[in-house]
This record gives sequence, C-alpha cells and structure tokens, in this order.
Amino acid sequence: MARVLIIEDDRVTADEIGAELQRYGLDTEWCGDGTSGLERARGGDYDAITLDRMLPGMDGLTLVTRLREFGVQTPVLMISALSDADERVRGLRAGGDDYLTKPFNPEEMAARIEVLLRRNTHRPMKLRVEDLELDLMDRQARRDGEVLDLLPTEFKLLEFLMRHTGRVLTRTMIFEAVWGYHFDPGTNVIEVHIGRLRRKLDPPGREQLIHTVRGVGYVLERR
Repeated sequence: MARVLIIEDDRVTADEIGAELQRYGLDTEWCGDGTSGLERARGGDYDAITLDRMLPGMDGLTLVTRLREFGVQTPVLMISALSDADERVRGLRAGGDDYLTKPFNPEEMAARIEVLLRRNTHRPMKLRVEDLELDLMDRQARRDGEVLDLLPTEFKLLEFLMRHTGRVLTRTMIFEAVWGYHFDPGTNVIEVHIGRLRRKLDPPGREQLIHTVRGVGYVLERR
C-alpha cells in the first residue's frame, strides 16, 4: 500500500485530503507544521507528499528545497491558495513535482497523486534481507519461503526496519514512521511489537535478524 504524507496546518483540509486518498486505497499520515513535516518526510519512506505552501514553523517552499538538498526525491504535490503563475513557477523550481491551487477538487487532487505515484518507480516492490522477503504488492512476508502471519502494524514495522537495513533506528524514528507520532510517548508498544516480530521471524534455530541497541533503538541486519 502506497503511503502519502499530508503536510497541512488546516485540519479540515488535511482530513479532506486524507479521506479522498484513502478512497483509492492509499495509506495517509498527517503533519501540521513545516518543521516536523520536514523531519518526517526525511525519515518516513513515503511514496508521495502533499505539501501546503503556507505552514507554521517552515513554509512549503523552504521545506521542499531542503528536502531535495537532503537527497530525498519523494514526489511532492504542492497545494496553495496562491494561484498566480509566479508562485506556481517558484513552487516547481524549489523542487515540487506538481502544483494545485485552493480551493481544489478532491478527485483532481487524488488523480494528480496517482500520476506522481506512477512516476515514482525508484521504490522496489520487494525487499529482501538474507532469506527474509517482504512483498509490498501482495502485503506478504516470507522467511526461507515460508509465509509469516503478520498483523498490519507488524508488517509496517518490518517494512521500516528492512528499508533501513543496517541502520540503527531510534524509538522516536520508529514511532514517527509506524505510528505517526513525532515524539516518544514513553510506552512499551515498540517493545511489544518487536517481541512479536522476533517470535515470528526468528524461531529457535534460525538466525536472529532484529537486534537491540541498548539505550538507542533497534537494527535489522545479519551478524
């Protein structure tokens, strides 16, 4: 399932965008300001982003410019009440892939996102680490050819770990990518889900792939 990050400070507009994209089977997450939006866009492995032009903390032009400077090439649909040609040109030159003015037709917005998703062919549909394979199209995980019975959140967590194989992921990074929080709520929900994943991925006699980095977070890799 493709993931779309909605960076929009107006919750009503964000809910409208999210509801329309979800009608087309897309998974959406919302962020209400530019500063946290940049951080989530950098680390969340999204397939597309809708980006409001005017945001608290950091405006949309600055955000998309910095996103490209960081090397993140996720397609961005900029959405703005500023409709003159100069503003559209500025948005596209800053790094936006498309520009839509408010008020907009929700179906047109969804169609533009679909076009960006079709262009975004750099993301693999299958992830593999050793004998562990994740099929993003069929939403199935297999280890050594055996299908693993994963709950949706477990699948999402495993996908995030596999996309960052060999990289230590902090609790905050995991909460942002999997649960949509941009802070660590201080619960043991990550530990619970990691424990379940380990029991399903690493039964006795099989090489462990998910490792704890004490005081920091988790990493998926062969050791």
